[in-house]
Amino acid sequence: MKDATLSGDYYTASRMKLNAIELTVFGIVQGVGFRPYVYRLALRYGLAGMVSNTSEGVLIRAQGPCSSLRAFVKALKDKVPRLACITSIEQRHIEAQPGMKGFVILASQAGRERKVLISPDVAVCRECIRELLDPEDRRYGYPFINCTNCGPRFTIIESMPYDRPSTSMKVFPMCKECTKEYYDPRDRRFHAQPNACWTCGPSLFWHGSNGEFVPSDNPVSNAAKALRQGHIVAVKGLGGFHLAVDASSEKSVALLRARKGRRSKPLAVMVRDIDAARRLCHISSKEAGLLVSKERPIVLLKKNKDADLASNLSPGINDLGLMLPYTPLHHLLFAQGGCPESIIMTSGNPCNSPICTGNDEALQCLSGIADYFLLHDREIVARVDDSVIKVAAGKARMIRRSRGYVPRPVRMPWKLPPILACGGDLKNTFCLAKGREAFLSQHIGDLDVPDTLDFFRETLDHLKGILGIMPETVVCDLHPDYSSTRQARGLSLPCVAVQHHHAHAVSVMAEHGLDETVLAVILDGAGYGPDGTVWGGELFLANRSGYRRVGRLGHLPLPGGDAAAKAPWRMGLSILWATFGPDGLTNSVLPATLCSIPEEKRRVVAQMMEKGLNSPAASSCGRLFDAVAAVLGQRSESEYEGQAAMELESLAWECSGEMPLNRPVYPLTIRKKGGLWVIDLHGLTEAIINDLRDKVPKKAIALGFHVWLARSIVLLLKR
Repeated sequence: MKDATLSGDYYTASRMKLNAIELTVFGIVQGVGFRPYVYRLALRYGLAGMVSNTSEGVLIRAQGPCSSLRAFVKALKDKVPRLACITSIEQRHIEAQPGMKGFVILASQAGRERKVLISPDVAVCRECIRELLDPEDRRYGYPFINCTNCGPRFTIIESMPYDRPSTSMKVFPMCKECTKEYYDPRDRRFHAQPNACWTCGPSLFWHGSNGEFVPSDNPVSNAAKALRQGHIVAVKGLGGFHLAVDASSEKSVALLRARKGRRSKPLAVMVRDIDAARRLCHISSKEAGLLVSKERPIVLLKKNKDADLASNLSPGINDLGLMLPYTPLHHLLFAQGGCPESIIMTSGNPCNSPICTGNDEALQCLSGIADYFLLHDREIVARVDDSVIKVAAGKARMIRRSRGYVPRPVRMPWKLPPILACGGDLKNTFCLAKGREAFLSQHIGDLDVPDTLDFFRETLDHLKGILGIMPETVVCDLHPDYSSTRQARGLSLPCVAVQHHHAHAVSVMAEHGLDETVLAVILDGAGYGPDGTVWGGELFLANRSGYRRVGRLGHLPLPGGDAAAKAPWRMGLSILWATFGPDGLTNSVLPATLCSIPEEKRRVVAQMMEKGLNSPAASSCGRLFDAVAAVLGQRSESEYEGQAAMELESLAWECSGEMPLNRPVYPLTIRKKGGLWVIDLHGLTEAIINDLRDKVPKKAIALGFHVWLARSIVLLLKR
C-alpha cells in the first residue's frame, strides 16, 4: 500500500490553522460499507468534508485540526471494514474552506478511467442470520436479508460506480424503514445498496414442473417437503440455479442423473453446518476454515466410510464436494422441519450448457429435469457457478475459481498493458489484465457448446464494462482450431499465440509472484505441440517471455486422436502396443477387461497405430493415466474429463499406508532422445502386466504407478 501518512512539516506548520486533505482510496472499497466507515471515522475525529464513490475508488475530502487528520488517516489504513481491501491511497493537500460544517456522503461521481475493485459475492453474515431466525425481528424469515458485511455484490452489478441504481436492485424502491436504515450512520445497513425487507424487496415464488405458478404462503417449506418426498427442486440462488435433491436417497440421486444425463460425474452436497459436515467427511482445520469462510466454496473432502449418503453420489471417487449454506434462503431451507440433513446442490443447467439464471430460461430448460421450481424476482446479472477448492500439502488449491472470488484480481509480479487472454477450450476462463492486476473471469465451461460460447462473449462484454479495461492486445492458444483462438482472431486486435503449456507454466509463476527463469513441470491432458505431436507431460526451462523444452514423458500413440481422450480402452491398447508391439494386443498379453473389447474394434485400432493413421504421438500425462486405468480394468469409457485419472487416484488412496516399505518401485528409466530427456514407459508397462499376472492387488498397482510417476519427475529434474 502506498504510504498515505501526511508530512510532519504539514502538521507542524500551524497547529491552530485549519487544514484539509484529499484522499483517493483504491482497492475493494465499493459495496463493502467503506463510505459509511469513512463517515463514522470523520465524525469520531470531528472532521468536516465529504466522501464519494468514483470510477477510480473512493474520494475523501476532510478538513480539521492536524492531529485529528493524522489520526483519521491512520485509522483509515489500520481498521478497514471486513470486506474491504485497500491496495493504495493517494493523498494531496488542498485548500481548507472556512465555515464548512459536518461530513456528508455524496452521490457517486462518474469518470473515464476505472480503477475501483469490485467485491465478490459474500456469504450471509452471523448478524443477518441471527435476525433471519429471530421471530421478533422485522426481517424474520426474509430470504434476501443482507447488510454492508454480506450478500450479493458481483452478481447484481450492472455498471459502476456501485450504487443501487447500477444494480438489479434498482427496481425495488426502499420502504420507509429501509430508507431510514440506509441513511442512519449508526446502522449496519447504512448505505447498503441491496438493502430490502418483506415490504419492499424481492419475493419468492413456487412453481410446478410445467411452469405454472402455485400460490403458497411458504415456498421454502414447500421446497423442504418436496425434497423430503424425493422430488427434484430447481432453486434460484445467487449466481444461478441449483438442482436440489436429498443426498441420502439413492432413488432421488438416480432420478437426477437419469434426467440430467449425468451418469456418474460427482455431485456437490450442501449441509446445515460444520458439525453436519464432520459427520460426512474427514475435515482438517484448514478445510474447516474454508468451509466457514465468507467465500463458502465447495471443498473436496475425504468421505467417512459410514457417511449417510447415497452410494451413487460420487461412484468410484473417494472425495466428496461439500459446502455450507451461503445465502439466507439456504439457511431457511435447512431450518424447515423435515428438511433432509444433506442436499445435493448441483449446477442447474441442461447437460454441458451454462448454468441457468433467468426464471423463464430455467422454466424452459429445466422443466424436463425439475419437479418444482423455487424462484425469486431479483435479476442475476452475472452468471456464476460455485467455486471448488482442494487442500493439498496443507495449502488451499483452487480447482475452479468462481463465486466468492471473482472478480477479485490476482496481483501480478510485472506490469502489463491492457490485455485479453482468451484461455483454452475446456473448462474455459479468460483473463483481462492491466497494470499489475489480472482479472480472471468466472468459470465459463467448454467452448464447443454454442450456448457456452455465447456465455463467453456476454461475460467478456460485462467484465470489460464494469472493470473499464479495453484490451489493446489479445492472447490465444497456439492451437489453430480452438474456439477461443477463433474468438481472439476475430476481435480486430493484435493477436499473440502462446503454446498451451508455456501458458500453464507462466500462470503458476504469476500466481506465486515469480519473475525469473524456472524449471516448470507441466502435467496435463493435451496441448498443441509445435513439433506436430501432442504435448502434456513436459519439463520446460521457462520465463514469462519464452521457454525451452528439456524433457517429456515417453510417447504413446493416440488412436483416433481426440476420441482417445473419451475412451481409455484405446489408450490401454496404445501403451501395450507401444511396449510389446503387435504381440501386446494378443489375448495372451491383454488383461481380461481389454479382451472384452470387441475384436473388430481392437483390430481397427491396431491398424491405425501400425500405419500411423489418425494416431498422433503424445507425451500427455492425462492419457498415460487413462492407459494405466484401462489396463487395470478401472475405466474403459469416460463420461467426463479426468474420470479415469480420478478413479485411479481413489484406488491408490485405498492402499495408502498399506504398501510394504520393501516393495520395489517400478523401473525408473530416463533416456536422451532428440535432444530431450525422456521418461521411458516400457519398464513401467512390463512391471504392471507382471503384477497383474501375479495377482497383485490393483490398489497396490495404482499406488505403485503414482509413486513411479513422482519419482520419475524428481529424477528428470535432477538431470
